[in-house]
Amino acid sequence: MSSITHDSKTVHEESGLLKQPKSVWAVFFASIIAFMGLGLVDPILPAIADKLEATPSQVTLLFTSYNAVMAVAMLITGAISSRLGIKWTLLSGIIVIALFSALGGLSNNIWSLVALRGGWGLGNALFVATALAAIVSLSNSGTAKAIILYEAAIGLGISVGPLLGGWLGGISWRGPFLGVATLMIIAFIGLSLFMPKAASKSSKKSKTSLADPFRALKHRSLLVFGIAAALYNFGFFTLLAYAPFVMGLDEHGLGYVFLGWGILLAITSVFMAPKLQEWMGTVKAMCTMLTLFALLLLVMGIWTSVQWVVIVAVILAGALLGNNNTLITTAVMNATTVERSTASAAYSFLRFIGGAIAPFMAGKLAELYNSHVPFIVGAGFVLVSVLFIWFNHTHIKHVDEVESAH
Repeated sequence: MSSITHDSKTVHEESGLLKQPKSVWAVFFASIIAFMGLGLVDPILPAIADKLEATPSQVTLLFTSYNAVMAVAMLITGAISSRLGIKWTLLSGIIVIALFSALGGLSNNIWSLVALRGGWGLGNALFVATALAAIVSLSNSGTAKAIILYEAAIGLGISVGPLLGGWLGGISWRGPFLGVATLMIIAFIGLSLFMPKAASKSSKKSKTSLADPFRALKHRSLLVFGIAAALYNFGFFTLLAYAPFVMGLDEHGLGYVFLGWGILLAITSVFMAPKLQEWMGTVKAMCTMLTLFALLLLVMGIWTSVQWVVIVAVILAGALLGNNNTLITTAVMNATTVERSTASAAYSFLRFIGGAIAPFMAGKLAELYNSHVPFIVGAGFVLVSVLFIWFNHTHIKHVDEVESAH
């Protein structure tokens, strides 16, 4: 179990989604800002390439270094949080994000910026893995609703990020980096004030070891979801990192496109995903969303040179990814009896490996062949993730039984 508990909480006493303690809202707000970092650089990718005289594949390394460091760092987050406690792990993550994003805003060449984005990824790993465990543990509305709240924070962060990135990026490409640093200072103050002191004390009974995430992956269900997420992230990050280069829009235009994408992601993750889960079951709904996403990427690959097709496809993809993110996160939380923070770290390690390889691969494929190929290859990876889930259905079907029991 997590180190933070509510003795009075029972299944019958679970309250509504919005009736949460101040500590949950503090983590929620900080999560929004942390996830802004994902979409914030989207509108300024072409501008960075222009100002720092970099190729598209070099610029996509801003996603690669961020995700690669985050993937590896996910393996140590459990060991750190079980010693520092949830509160201080979150605050440490915020400090690291603020520091590296500020330094990124002051850098003068693409390689130093890529390295600093890696440092940003370390801070995000400390924050993200712990934030999910914190919201689930501190929430008084049950695991399923807590996950929806967490996904809503992701959606809001990802949707507001590009808008802020486009607005600040229109002034200077450095603006979004310095803006995140400022917002993280506000998040630090909020968490310092509202997170309970109990959250800063880790349980003396169980300190997580560095080997725990690897042990967790011995659970076939968790391994299946992790590999499936790594595969579908090839499509996700191809869209996120390479689509800005083919839309032919300025910073503000890209900001609005990804705002639309993020809004649909946020709305579907909160309101539509639970309905799909109820109607189809977690695994079947997940496979349906991923199949539709693969088809959308294929459309982008065929009509890459038609601006409006790419723009509409990017925005619509938000709905499919919003649904899938909630479905797969819920599935991971119910896949095993492993402690949630450890399960999240193990799953995230695999997931972000896909997110690390995909952006650079997309840029390179475009340079070697043409701008259509990255999206077609991304679609192929997403379809493979669907096939992988179905071939391993016997190992994950219990997830739907756990959900129905709740």
